[in-house]
Amino acid sequence: MTDFFRFDGQYGPVPLPDGTTRFRLWAPSCKQVTLELEGTEPMPMREDSAGWFETKVPCAPGARYRYRISDDLAVADPASRFQPDGVHGPSEVVDQTAYAWKTGDWKGRPWHEAIIYELHVGTMGGYAGVQTHFDRLAALGVTAIELMPVASFGGTRNWGYDGVLPYAPHPAYGTPDELKALIDAAHERGIMVLLDVVYNHFGPDGNYLASYADDFFDDNANSPWGRGIAFANPAVAGYFHENVLMWVMEFRFDGVRIDAAWAISDRNWFTGLRQRLDAICEPDRHVHLILENENNDAALLRSGYDAQWNDDFHNVMHVLLTGEHEGYYGQYVENPTAGLTTILRDGFLYQGQTPPGATKPRGQKSGDLPTTCFVNFLQNHDQIGNRAFGERLMDLADPEALQAAYAALLLSPFIPMLFMGEEWGSHTPFLFFTDYQGELGDQVLEGRRKEFSKFEAFENAEARARIANPNASSTFDRSIPDQNERDTPHGKSWLALTRTLLQIRNERIVPLLPQARSTGAHVVGDKAVFATWALGKTTLSLALNLGDDTVGIPPIVRDDVVFTTSESSAWQEKGQTHLPPRSATIALAARS
Repeated sequence: MTDFFRFDGQYGPVPLPDGTTRFRLWAPSCKQVTLELEGTEPMPMREDSAGWFETKVPCAPGARYRYRISDDLAVADPASRFQPDGVHGPSEVVDQTAYAWKTGDWKGRPWHEAIIYELHVGTMGGYAGVQTHFDRLAALGVTAIELMPVASFGGTRNWGYDGVLPYAPHPAYGTPDELKALIDAAHERGIMVLLDVVYNHFGPDGNYLASYADDFFDDNANSPWGRGIAFANPAVAGYFHENVLMWVMEFRFDGVRIDAAWAISDRNWFTGLRQRLDAICEPDRHVHLILENENNDAALLRSGYDAQWNDDFHNVMHVLLTGEHEGYYGQYVENPTAGLTTILRDGFLYQGQTPPGATKPRGQKSGDLPTTCFVNFLQNHDQIGNRAFGERLMDLADPEALQAAYAALLLSPFIPMLFMGEEWGSHTPFLFFTDYQGELGDQVLEGRRKEFSKFEAFENAEARARIANPNASSTFDRSIPDQNERDTPHGKSWLALTRTLLQIRNERIVPLLPQARSTGAHVVGDKAVFATWALGKTTLSLALNLGDDTVGIPPIVRDDVVFTTSESSAWQEKGQTHLPPRSATIALAARS
């Protein structure tokens, strides 16, 4: 069994049974590389082939080292397993087999059982702090947590999407073994652990790759975040493939969510990743691949990728709940109610159309895909944190309408995701925070405020000055979920709602999800829809009215209702059922 707890790839140090460690670096821009191992004389590395440098020396776990690539620059290992002193310090050799797993026989859970809880490790107290929430999350009905990226970045505070050393868990959160203990504790409670990974760019602080491996980059594929990555180069593709394999095999993550997959230029990279995972993982283990992909690439979801974050669902629901229309919401303001019916029926809204204001079509036909291919959410780190003041929906939407939308999220046959604190209706903002100093810090602050200049409320500099400085420690502190909110009357009420909805989902809907298929979705009023799905021999009905007027919907027998936010509906078996304003009703009935 221990063979499944180690992955020795081309990248990174590998401690060997004879007491030596193999060091290997891909540095095609260098003519020579020297290993600087603390406590020993510098050791020139042998150039192998195609830009690889390698050496094997006596070395125990815990030793620290750098690679000297020029007279004036020594760098961390790009596949460092730990950076105890940060991204500018030396790397540390880690024995990934040393951790004693309690759940070594954990095989994961099928994807259709996923109820995801997204969280930021730093704002929840590091790896040890996250663990303290597992009992309550399991009791609530959560079956998976998703960690925002933990790869090492510059400074101590960051969302994690500016990582520069993808193999090294960030030291401010704890040690690699403490991250394993978090995963172990989750598995003990039947909770999957997913990880956000960022392969489309490197952050601005501590990234030295171009100094010794400029071939790593493709300037024809640059993105808004930096230089493009040369995924077509086998050495580069392998670097990121092996990173996923490390998280899955050595840390026992149950899967990864690939950030901004649309910016990964080589489609073959995605196919190769699925193939490598299938080849190395235990055959009966559930390992999941999830995408964030604004291309709405349905073909990837037919070729081994489990699901995609469904921004279409969020954006339409946000427009319906708030009436906001600026920024990317402008692509969803044209008849959002009809758009919601398309999403409930087919998964994606954009399936090859050109969105308003865009210059090219987006998406592919998706109506044939299982409902579980779509991760739906009302809030996540982006949709809250990319607002100027980090407001949550609880401060933006009508409470009754939000409760109805929440019920629709958790009881429809898609994979639901919550953002930390959403389960108790948190009002705590989640702000954009970093920990950059000097000129870089000034650039980040100016860039943050400049991006809102196109919004009506921030057209002048005085208004933009109210936007929090990402680098201020207070910005991070304000983003820590206020656990005391759980004990307020509002918090207790919303927690009870969440518990009820997840119990219904886990007991009544999840077992039937592998058979789910749409049987139609229709507009029944302003901001009101009615949708049905066949779940084997059962019909699931969703009636959602986010508007201000009562609407008529097809008849629902009261005995079939599993949840409703309003008891004032006029139930009847023939004719129409009346759905009050800002309400939702969900029913399960045997199919005739």
